[in-house]
Amino acid sequence: MNEEIVELALLQKIDHQIDGIDGEIQAEQNALDGKSGDLAEREASIVTLTERIDILEKERRTLEVEVTDEMVHVKDRQAKMMQVQTGREQTAILKEIEDGKKGVKEKEEKTVAIMEEVEQLTADIEENKNLFKGETELLQEETEKVKNAIAAINKRKKTQSNKRVRQAKKIKPQILRKYDTLRQHRNGLGVVNVLDGVCQGCFMAIPPQQYNLLLRGDKPLDCPTCQRIMYHEAAEAEA
Repeated sequence: MNEEIVELALLQKIDHQIDGIDGEIQAEQNALDGKSGDLAEREASIVTLTERIDILEKERRTLEVEVTDEMVHVKDRQAKMMQVQTGREQTAILKEIEDGKKGVKEKEEKTVAIMEEVEQLTADIEENKNLFKGETELLQEETEKVKNAIAAINKRKKTQSNKRVRQAKKIKPQILRKYDTLRQHRNGLGVVNVLDGVCQGCFMAIPPQQYNLLLRGDKPLDCPTCQRIMYHEAAEAEA
């Protein structure tokens, strides 16, 4: 195999290890972010429940004022009954009194329902606050664990990064730039093996003449489909 390809293949193995390490770091961070998001949702639910209570309390106070006004009106109509002279007037006032009492009853029932809902919401808020407190403490502990885990992972990454620097120096700058560009635009894969005439990067067949040149291993060749740098290394079954 061409020496430049050998060095590039080794470099790519190092880069794959670094990519894997970066993936570990991201996984740790994503897990932490997920727990932070859950905590934020818990806090938001407390705010929502509190806002709902405020709305209900405002409605309850309005109902209480309306009940007081209706009761005053009913008493006024009851007093008026003593002064009416005709049956028609009496019937009209009785209807006002009946409607007033019905309205008072409906508002009182609604007030009771509001108070019951507020009681339940208050209990829900208390439960959520307790959970929020516990989850906050757990998140602080988890944050410290993730911090230590990422620090340990970064030590491994530093070792591999240093190894990459040393390996990159063995490769001509022009070829290295090409490799880095390919990795950036080809899903992290700049150098690919070709098995049975098929590029293992894009899985397209290589023209027979080009494949024969590749088998000779005289110089680096590019895949005509994905432009990745190709090499040939027989699979175990072929060896």
